[in-house]
Amino acid sequence: MVEQTKRVFISHIHEDDVGLGKVKDLLSNHGVNIRDSSINSSNPNEAKSPDYIKSEILAPKIKWAGALIVYVTPGTKNSEWVNWEIEYAHKTGTRIVGVWAHGHNDCELPEALENYADAVVGWHGTSIVDAINGDCDVWETPGGESYPDRSIKPHNC
Repeated sequence: MVEQTKRVFISHIHEDDVGLGKVKDLLSNHGVNIRDSSINSSNPNEAKSPDYIKSEILAPKIKWAGALIVYVTPGTKNSEWVNWEIEYAHKTGTRIVGVWAHGHNDCELPEALENYADAVVGWHGTSIVDAINGDCDVWETPGGESYPDRSIKPHNC
């Protein structure tokens, strides 16, 4: 298997920092080396102004990434930061992939992810890699079944 390197931004809440390593390990086991530009406890953000954080820290990191992965746990649904990151990725044409965190079967998706995701996949390395690469635009439940019908995804004009 030839290893690929992918530039991603993993949108998550800070309480889920430990899950970022799990995502990277899962993808590594499927031949993908992740270069992650997201803000986490090992790459903290010391700024205080939300406008500065959005325009000077998050925006360039999301633009740099080839895909935005949203690590879906119960806390992501109501995170203003996660929703802003998804909306910004949508505005810049960045591929958006939701990934259900392992063991979190009763989560709801953030509203922006419902509106703008290219794919939402379960905790399966092959599905995640295919979604990041743009090889599939499926919507799955945490268990990998087809997601219930939803309205047509809006597109940038």
